[in-house]
Amino acid sequence: MSHATRRRMAVIAAAVACTAAAACGSTDDTAQPAPAAQSVRIATAYELPGDRAYPEGIAADPRSGDVYVGSYSTGAVYRATPGTKRAEVFLPESADGRKTANGLKVDQAGRLWVTDSTAGVTVYDTATRAALARFDVPGAGARFVNDLAITPDGTAYLTDSVRGVVYRVTTGQLAEAAAHGGKAELTTQFDLNAVLAPHAADGFTLNGIVADASGRYLLVVDMGAGELFRISLAPNAADAVRKVELRGGNLVHGDGLDLRDNTLWVVQNTDNALARWTVTDDGAGATLDKRVTDEALGLPTTSAHSGDQNLVVSSQFDKGGPMGPGTPKPFTIVAVEGI
Repeated sequence: MSHATRRRMAVIAAAVACTAAAACGSTDDTAQPAPAAQSVRIATAYELPGDRAYPEGIAADPRSGDVYVGSYSTGAVYRATPGTKRAEVFLPESADGRKTANGLKVDQAGRLWVTDSTAGVTVYDTATRAALARFDVPGAGARFVNDLAITPDGTAYLTDSVRGVVYRVTTGQLAEAAAHGGKAELTTQFDLNAVLAPHAADGFTLNGIVADASGRYLLVVDMGAGELFRISLAPNAADAVRKVELRGGNLVHGDGLDLRDNTLWVVQNTDNALARWTVTDDGAGATLDKRVTDEALGLPTTSAHSGDQNLVVSSQFDKGGPMGPGTPKPFTIVAVEGI
C-alpha cells in the first residue's frame, strides 16, 4: 500500500473511530437502551471482488434494481445486478482521478453520484459509464466530503465531516458544468458549525444525510455527538437548522442513514449496530424502535433499500484496513431481515 493510500485510510479511521468526548463532542458513549430484541437474520447478499475492497458507500437504482458499491481504499465502484451474487467492477480504481469512493447515490435520471472524500463529487452516466461533471471543494485546507442525498427535484446535498457544512448542487449547476468542460466548484448551502456540539478543530462531525420524500427537509447526523439535525428546505426558512428530539437512544458513531416514509435506519459503525427509528411527520422528533448489534455486520458504514431488501455495507475497516491490523474475510454486502 502506498504512503498516500495509508494517509487517506488514516483519515477514515479517525472518522469512524472518534469516541472520546474531547475529540468528538460526545458526552455519553455508553450502551444505549433499546426495545426488546426480536429475531434478526443477517446473510450475504453480494460478494465483492478483490482483497482490498474495504467498501464504504452503497446506492440502489430503483429503475433497474442495480446496486452500486464504492471502495474507500481504491476508489473503485462495483455493480451488482439482479439475480447475481457477485458484484463486478463498474468503474476501475482511480477512475477520473478519484482517490476514494464514499457516498453514492443514483438520481431520478439514472446518474450515479460518487463522492471522493479528498476532493468532491463526480457524476456518471450509468448507461455509458462516462463522467458527466465533477464538483470540487474550493480553496485549500482540510475537507472530508462524506455522504450525499438527492431531493425529488434532483438537487444534491453533500456533507463535509471536517468543515461542518452541507454543499449543494442543483440540476442547473450540473447541466452548466456538463456543458462547459465538466468541472465546477461545490458551494456551501448550510453551515452547521454554530449548532454542532463542541469538538476538536479537526474532529469529524457531519456524516450521513437523507432527504424526505416530499423534499421538505434533510436529516443529517453528527457522528461524534450522536445528534440528528433537521434542515428545512423551505425558501428563507427562519429556523432552517434545528436539533431533532431523540427518544430512547442516541446516534453516537452514526454513519449512513436510510429514510423510507417515516422510518429511519441508522448505521452505527464501530458499535456494529443498525437501528430503526420512527420520525415524526414534521421531522422534528424521532423514537428508537429497535437496535441490533452483531459482529456479523462487519463494522457497517451505511445501508440502502433495494426493493424489500435492507442492504448493509460491511466495511471490515478493522481487519487490515484503516482501523487495525488483521486479515479481512471476503468482502460482502449483507442483507438484514427483521429490522
